[in-house]
Amino acid sequence: MGALDAWYDHLEAGMLLNLVRKEVRVKRVSKKEARAFERDVRKAQTRDNTRVLTKRAAEVEGELRIVADPPLIIPIEDLATPGSEWEDPVPLIKKLLSSYRRTLANQHHPLEEYRYVHTAYKMVGVGSVGTRCYIMLMLGRDQNDPLFLQVKEAQASVLERFGESSSYRHHGQRVVAGQRLMQAATDIFLGWVRIKGLDGVTRDYYVRQFHDWKGSADVDNMLVPGATLYARLCGATLARAHARWGDRIAIASYLGPGIAFDRAIADFSVAYADQNEKDYEAFAAAVKTGRLTAQSGL
Repeated sequence: MGALDAWYDHLEAGMLLNLVRKEVRVKRVSKKEARAFERDVRKAQTRDNTRVLTKRAAEVEGELRIVADPPLIIPIEDLATPGSEWEDPVPLIKKLLSSYRRTLANQHHPLEEYRYVHTAYKMVGVGSVGTRCYIMLMLGRDQNDPLFLQVKEAQASVLERFGESSSYRHHGQRVVAGQRLMQAATDIFLGWVRIKGLDGVTRDYYVRQFHDWKGSADVDNMLVPGATLYARLCGATLARAHARWGDRIAIASYLGPGIAFDRAIADFSVAYADQNEKDYEAFAAAVKTGRLTAQSGL
């Protein structure tokens, strides 16, 4: 591709569904799998701020609040130590919102049309274990106009152990810069903030919308043709991101026309899966012996 073609390239939901239907016509994907793809897209389109409001918030004494669901969701006031500066979190959070606002666009921004309501700690998923995360409820026109922001801890890049330190002095800014560069459609609420936490330790965070049409595919139940198409889509999306970030011609030259890189990735994937199984076995053994405490059924 030419430079602008690579920068403008993107994949929309409608384009995805048209591709799936084309695969059905040439009998590479079954109609059953095509229906599953369409369900995944429709499901993703329901994952918005209104759905989160219905699921995570309720009215308490005339004001909306994020509902406690420990240990997954814990309101911030339940975490603060009496007498600490976080005992009354509202003034602190409003100052942090002002700092975060300065990392967004210089012109008028939708954030200015929302007022702060409530914050809660949120348990992270497997990919973010060991980091802190909060969700923040904002309201716009009225209680039917919610905005949920996710505030996620940004730690040093794993690459810093093997190379130089990042040129960004703020790890949240580094994460945001990478996302803005590689994503075809970037969240307009992407920003960053530095927070002195409940424990007195200062950490970097990045901010984004929570559940902004976020979707995923049911890879566990895919057949080979559907999994192959899904892998192609993921590969194309990743390639486009690298084309925007790096030297796409140099990358393509390195990969070459043969299948050596394909085989290397496949071998790595199998080894990685084996390592996951070993890690889980070690984890389960530690829980069984009492060395680790685990809570199930969440």
